[in-house]
Amino acid sequence: MKIFESKREIAASPNTVFDTFEQPEILAKWWGPSGFTNTFEIFDFRPKGLWKFVMHGPDGKNYPNECLFAEISRPGKVVIRHESEPKFTLTVTIVESGSGSSVFWVQEFDSEEVAEAVAHIVRPANEQNLDRLVAILVSS
Repeated sequence: MKIFESKREIAASPNTVFDTFEQPEILAKWWGPSGFTNTFEIFDFRPKGLWKFVMHGPDGKNYPNECLFAEISRPGKVVIRHESEPKFTLTVTIVESGSGSSVFWVQEFDSEEVAEAVAHIVRPANEQNLDRLVAILVSS
């Protein structure tokens, strides 16, 4: 297994950060790398709930995604199991900090070979995803 990790300090409370995951109209605005938009088909935000959506790339390509919410614990944790290829588990942990919240983003791929093949995309995309999260929180 291959793991990619990111951490971000965010000037917002853990509950406020958690809200950006729980509210699909907000999540759709920041989820994914820079330039991507989303269309959510199913968003059942509860443990074992299904999340089906299409990410629309800036290149005009569509990327269907199917996930399960493996674990949800307000305000500290969201675990998302990405069931479509490439398969991975994303664990987002939100911890209160002096600046508001520390957000830990840990993406664990099932296949090390696949992870190595997409590492050049995943590393910057995860940082861009967190950049977009911060931008949403700053603008609200």
